[in-house]
Amino acid sequence: MRHFPSTIAISFALATAAWAAPAAAQDASADPAVEDSGLGDIVVTAQRREESLQDVPVAVSVLSGDTLGAITSTGADVRVLAGRVPSLNIESSFGRTFPRFYIRGLGNTDFDLNASQPVSLVYDDVVLENPILKGFPIFDLDRVEVLRGPQGTLFGRNTPAGIVKFDTVKPGKTGGYARVSYGRYGTSQVEVAAGAADDSGFSVRLSGLYQHRDDWVDNIATTKKDDLGGYDDIAARLQLQYESGPFTGRVTGQVRVYDGSAIIFRANTQVPGSNKLVGLGGAGTEFERDKVWQDGINFQKLNTYNVGLNLEYDFGPVTAYSITSYWNGNFRSRGDIDGGFGNRFAPVSGPGLIPFSAQSQDNVPSLDQFTQEIRIASNNNGGLGYQFGAFYFDEKLDISSFEFENPTSAAPWAIATQRQDSEAYGIFGSVNYEFDNGFKLQAGARYNHDTRDFVAARPVETRPGFITDPDPNTPVPPQAAKVKGKLLTWDASASYEASDALTLYARVARGYRAPSVQGRLTFSRVISTADQEETMSYEAGIKTSFLDNRVRFNLTGYYFDTKDLQLTAVGGTSNRASLLNVDAKGHGIEAELQAAPAKGLTFSIGGAWNVAEIDDTGAFVAGCSAPCTVLDPQRPGSPGIFSIDGNQLPQSPKWTLNWTAGYEIPVGDGAIYAFTDWYYRSKVQFFLYRSVEFSDDKMIEGGLRVGYKTDRFDIAGFVRNITNDESPTGGIDFNNLTSYVNEPRIWGVEAGVKF
Repeated sequence: MRHFPSTIAISFALATAAWAAPAAAQDASADPAVEDSGLGDIVVTAQRREESLQDVPVAVSVLSGDTLGAITSTGADVRVLAGRVPSLNIESSFGRTFPRFYIRGLGNTDFDLNASQPVSLVYDDVVLENPILKGFPIFDLDRVEVLRGPQGTLFGRNTPAGIVKFDTVKPGKTGGYARVSYGRYGTSQVEVAAGAADDSGFSVRLSGLYQHRDDWVDNIATTKKDDLGGYDDIAARLQLQYESGPFTGRVTGQVRVYDGSAIIFRANTQVPGSNKLVGLGGAGTEFERDKVWQDGINFQKLNTYNVGLNLEYDFGPVTAYSITSYWNGNFRSRGDIDGGFGNRFAPVSGPGLIPFSAQSQDNVPSLDQFTQEIRIASNNNGGLGYQFGAFYFDEKLDISSFEFENPTSAAPWAIATQRQDSEAYGIFGSVNYEFDNGFKLQAGARYNHDTRDFVAARPVETRPGFITDPDPNTPVPPQAAKVKGKLLTWDASASYEASDALTLYARVARGYRAPSVQGRLTFSRVISTADQEETMSYEAGIKTSFLDNRVRFNLTGYYFDTKDLQLTAVGGTSNRASLLNVDAKGHGIEAELQAAPAKGLTFSIGGAWNVAEIDDTGAFVAGCSAPCTVLDPQRPGSPGIFSIDGNQLPQSPKWTLNWTAGYEIPVGDGAIYAFTDWYYRSKVQFFLYRSVEFSDDKMIEGGLRVGYKTDRFDIAGFVRNITNDESPTGGIDFNNLTSYVNEPRIWGVEAGVKF
């Protein structure tokens, strides 16, 4: 893997800043202004129109300004958003390129490259369906909105749990910014954005991001000092816009190029009967995050490209919108899945017992996604408002999976292929009526129709007999599946503005996820399917602002009932990934408090209590083949098969807490400031079954940023994961007690300029 020198990136940023310095100053993000008068208003587009956060009858949280800038200043990827708002978790067994999202416990631990998730990621009003698109880097953003609960009326597709919504800074103004940071392990980041506009109506904005980390994990099986953990991640966005009277048109082009390590699997990081991390020497040795013992190959390469066209025309009473987008990508990732060196048949192996070597690679030779939406929305601020439109989605996806006999083999002994063609359309509408007394009613519906054609095969098979396959020496001929789904989803809400300081709301919504197919045949001879998923969600809350707008407090309670929740039983004794449908129920409370009690002082705290449990007496899965301690009851007469009824959903903590505090003191032409942010989550299980070993009791991560800023310049020192928390974030259960862990402590400095 090639790493570009950080000095080149730094020079590029400074040169860009110098080139654009004469331009007028412009802030890079929409930060809620903190003034003597208190907290500024937060504008969101959770309902496809600009509204105050306090007026929207939806549980929505916003990340922008100081918080967003702090958590993304160290080469972080989208997983850094985990826990920064109530009920949101993000993890990955691929690393930076394949995030898995969970809201209110609803998500999917499926590791296949066509995995369906109930949380949708929407980037500038375009849904990104495939997992390798969902990791597109965070840069030059206006804000991040997290919408909890089903959002299928105005946003499609697959949104029964909610949406993570990214809104970029649009063209229209002259100016920009540059930020450069450098820290531990050679972690560096350069983020640059520059815009220009003239009186003719034309404007342009160019944004770029470069992130780098040196290899910092020492593989003691080699003579090299540092072997793994590094990356180069480059992304860019060009937006060209034209405005003339009621017409606005914008063309967008985006690209991402990633070259680095896949996630690092670590063999036997636990000992049987415990979930505490241990070192390479086993029980009694200290865990060292910067050391592994592996004999396999590790690499990951991703390229994604996007072109989009947004058109809008204001007819006076209504505005018409057209959103067209095309995404393309390719991906290659190989890792040492057993996480160790050798195996029990080899003269030297470790750490701990390695039953057999497992080396795999997954490729996406081609991904094509096309979406088109046409929408008409009323422009009035009171009385009757409405939106309606149509949505079309088309995806073509090829996947290849490889298993290797030896850790460094170039030729695989098993190849499995998948071809997936997905098509969906939706017709939607929403109406609302705002009465003079502050009472507002809203209702909407969407008709969803999905089809998916799928073919999988294992054309190459040269390995000897393997326990998970009754006929391992015979290639698997092509198998086909076609699934269809359709459903009318809807939502209805009522809100009442009792005063300028208090709004009450209630919402009920029906959510939907299209049927899925799972076809990884490297360790199996059959594909699996899952029926469409349907969710009923009920929530009510209050949104308040008081003490002269110095304090904002929002509280939400919710309940959901999901029929045929799509889950994936991964690993286990057979090392297969199989889809299944189960019923699940959940309830919880979410709260957020923001305050600006004095000039220069701000703080926030948010938290959630979430119970998200499987409610299905017929739900059984295979347990681990690694030596783990399963806590669930065994199905009578079925050794190794366990009931998962009543289990909290995987990767779903019951308790989460996040808090921030910031203070600044005027000095000279600027201010000295300090900002800290923290995240805590309680215990999570990694799989559908409960076990002692494949779990983590808690995680607490925090950051601190101290610096000096003026209207134009900002220089600061920072540290992330300040307590150096060491927590496993997932595992592999078919070989040994394999896990992967959270990011290390990173400290460094950052300099920024606005122009």
